[in-house]
Amino acid sequence: MATQDELKRIAAEKAVEFVPENEYIGIGTGSTINFFIEALGKSGKKIKGTVSTSKKSSELLAKYEIPEVSLNDVMGLAVYVDGADEVNHALQMIKGGGGAHLNEKIVASASDKFVCIADESKYVSRLGKFPLPVEVVENARSLVSRKLLAMGGQPELRVGYTTFYGNQIVDVHGLNIDQALKMEDEINKITGVLENGIFARDAADVLVLGTAEGAKVILPCQD
Repeated sequence: MATQDELKRIAAEKAVEFVPENEYIGIGTGSTINFFIEALGKSGKKIKGTVSTSKKSSELLAKYEIPEVSLNDVMGLAVYVDGADEVNHALQMIKGGGGAHLNEKIVASASDKFVCIADESKYVSRLGKFPLPVEVVENARSLVSRKLLAMGGQPELRVGYTTFYGNQIVDVHGLNIDQALKMEDEINKITGVLENGIFARDAADVLVLGTAEGAKVILPCQD
């Protein structure tokens, strides 16, 4: 039986096919993306530049001599490749287990196509088993947590962690996320919330799933 890392690698290597040469692209964050950067570096594809969403991804890009640029210096990105903590059949996701979801959402919104890569354990019929990360301004943490509690969640501070922007993360367990787009917007309307980890407005266009039978390319189900 293939290990989870082997399934991540299967998805990552397949996703390189979706990267056009001589274009600017976005790169996400996480263990599956680490495999993708390695595969991209070994592929020989010529990339104009990449916009990275984390220091770890930037370090790996430098290791494989893949050029990096600032999002402010480009007009847009041909494709954004990133992983997910959960992804449903509409290719809506929960992301932010690594705390980079604000950067990831910014880069996703600047891209023409979002390619999500994941192992098959991340593909679910309903979002919410994985706790939802919510980035908050520190002095609004208690206020935000009370409102999340009123929405049916169980908020828990991610102790000892601050984001790239110096904010805190509250991980919310037990939310009913049947209507992901509505929930994303409702949480973002709470004063003191910078961004939450539901990717429904910026859902993926394509899912490349690593399975024991090989890589599967999945398009969003519209029903």
